[in-house]
Amino acid sequence: MRLPGLYAILDASCFPDVTTMLAGAEELAHAGCSLIQFRDKYETAREVLELARELKQRVGTRAKLIMNDRADLCLAAEFDGLHIGQDDLSSGAARRIIGPERWLGVSTHNPEQIATADKTDADYLAIGPVFATSSKTNPDPVVGLDGVRRARKQTRKPLVAIGGITRATARSVIEAGADSVAVISGLLPDPRKSAEAFFEVLR
Repeated sequence: MRLPGLYAILDASCFPDVTTMLAGAEELAHAGCSLIQFRDKYETAREVLELARELKQRVGTRAKLIMNDRADLCLAAEFDGLHIGQDDLSSGAARRIIGPERWLGVSTHNPEQIATADKTDADYLAIGPVFATSSKTNPDPVVGLDGVRRARKQTRKPLVAIGGITRATARSVIEAGADSVAVISGLLPDPRKSAEAFFEVLR
């Protein structure tokens, strides 16, 4: 598999309402984002599924959609893949649920986790936080660019770097060995304009 340089994350908690979030997703797609992860950790499963289906309808023909955490909702919304963290389902259990065709990504935060995830059939690994981030209430320790370099040496799987990445730092993260940079708050408040600016840096 080949990851795009920009891995957009659509976090529902970063938007004032559903309408703004859905509009943001369309703006990302218009800008050329071909991979968008949907993250919503606060609504009920029913509400998340409704939003996911709406996202699929609006941008599913222009971008691959990745569900955060929920393998069941990934299937129900007919998303293209699933991303799991260290406290979620095991990669083996997730793969059995979503099947062999959908993409599976796993978050890692240290060399031990990378080594373990590298032995699974995950399609890509995420490493971070690279820099300090405000998108999580209890973030793992910052790994820095050196952490990205170490991760690159440990795995041949596609590598997504995440955590506090801005337009000013994106190129250095790619040069450290990441195939893609995951961005959340850096795409706000104007998703289309911000995504286009990242594309300029990542070309």
